[in-house]
Amino acid sequence: MLGFIKKDLLMIKSNFKLLGILLILYTVLGLLEKTDISFILPFMSVMIMISTFSYDNYNKWDAYSISLPNGRKNSVKSKYIATILMIILISIITTILSFIVSYTNTKSINYEQILVSMFGSIFGTLLVLTFMYPIIYKLGVEKARISIFLIIFGLVIIGGFLIQYVDLSFITKSLSFLENYLIIILAIITIIMVYTSYKISEKIFNKKEF
Repeated sequence: MLGFIKKDLLMIKSNFKLLGILLILYTVLGLLEKTDISFILPFMSVMIMISTFSYDNYNKWDAYSISLPNGRKNSVKSKYIATILMIILISIITTILSFIVSYTNTKSINYEQILVSMFGSIFGTLLVLTFMYPIIYKLGVEKARISIFLIIFGLVIIGGFLIQYVDLSFITKSLSFLENYLIIILAIITIIMVYTSYKISEKIFNKKEF
């Protein structure tokens, strides 16, 4: 298992420079009080991890991995673990930088706002992961990109329709009493979503022949 995770992280080693540049850009924009791009950074870590699927396919890794003990199970599990580690690491670094930027600009730190932003970014990014990985395992990277684009496009249209024509205020009012437990609720939902996504991906991968 550890070897599988190391393999994925080593494959994206060259992309660490890109993440470093984005972190610097985020810090500079924050100090200049310009656009907040903190939510982009965890998302970029997922996009970078998705590139490992292409590397695996090019190097015929999957055909080799299934010959190893628990190869199929570890291959899928390690992909999820490596991605989640990347998301958490980038989110923590971004949060630390947010503390520094906030203190530099205002001589104070809005802990609540920054932490809520961090958890929101992690939740949103993991939500993307839960949808994308099963599709990638089912269709492959290239076909999955088209499918994912169509799904996102469809969701945007549906969301726009709901916002414009449907009164959603009742949802806000009915969920207001849960505000104090929002982080816990999101954490539970996230765990359930990721686990379900993992099991679906594992089932798909177990049925594949190489």
